[in-house]
Amino acid sequence: MKFSIAILFLFVSLITASHAQDYKIYSTYRQKIVTVDDIITDMNSASVLFIGEEHNDSACHVLESLILSKLNEKYPGRVALSMEMFETDCQEVLDEYLQGIIREKDFITEGRAWPNYKDYRPLIEFAKDHQIPVVAANAPARYVNMVNRMGLASLDQLDKTAKAWLAPLPIDTASGEYYQKFLQVMGGHSAMGGMQMFQAQNLWDATMAWSIAKFYKRHYGFKILQINGGFHSEDKLGAAAQLKKYSPKVKILNIACYSDDSFDSPDWSKYNKSNDYIILSNPKLPKTY
Repeated sequence: MKFSIAILFLFVSLITASHAQDYKIYSTYRQKIVTVDDIITDMNSASVLFIGEEHNDSACHVLESLILSKLNEKYPGRVALSMEMFETDCQEVLDEYLQGIIREKDFITEGRAWPNYKDYRPLIEFAKDHQIPVVAANAPARYVNMVNRMGLASLDQLDKTAKAWLAPLPIDTASGEYYQKFLQVMGGHSAMGGMQMFQAQNLWDATMAWSIAKFYKRHYGFKILQINGGFHSEDKLGAAAQLKKYSPKVKILNIACYSDDSFDSPDWSKYNKSNDYIILSNPKLPKTY
């Protein structure tokens, strides 16, 4: 297994090196193009690195694997991976697979892996091979759907076991900039049909943040790589902002990944400087789905 994973990551590294022209990494602080190694170095003074991806961005998936590998190289024994792609009530199944107790087939089924699990498999296999903890960070979909239909107050009827899979109630519903961004994406108040949809979004964000905060409290000094959809951490809002509520002293860096038509000649000034790094991938690259 170790040999096969080593070959896999050699392949990923070769792809990354040979297709470096397919992505650009911009530091908003330095105001210049940087490398993955610069991000890794910057993690000296941070504990959590958010990567906000477009879920079908092939270049971003390759970079996620490269970043995890380089973090492990620089901070051996002090790296963890946290993922939106697995729900909190699947943590035991995820741990059993990482420990080699159960088959991958059973892990994928009972861990409710996403349909595009192939995009995240390199991360999981690297973590398994290098004994890197993986946090199943996301709120169970059944409770997110419940809030989307009936609002946050509906969670009060859950029993103690069910509530343990979620961030502590009541969930803080973000206001201000995040709410305005959500309104814009959804097409305004009339398209939302009430606050339930935004409340569900906040449950999603808060539970991911709470999952990270709990791990961080038990593993002080770790470098945590959090993978989620871009909206959840863009501009350090969403899950990133919720994390600061649960762990006010934690230092966060975040990456916003986009496949953008301006790739050949980007206007970096249009991106919010709350994002520490902007990664643009070539829109001509094939999507993973």
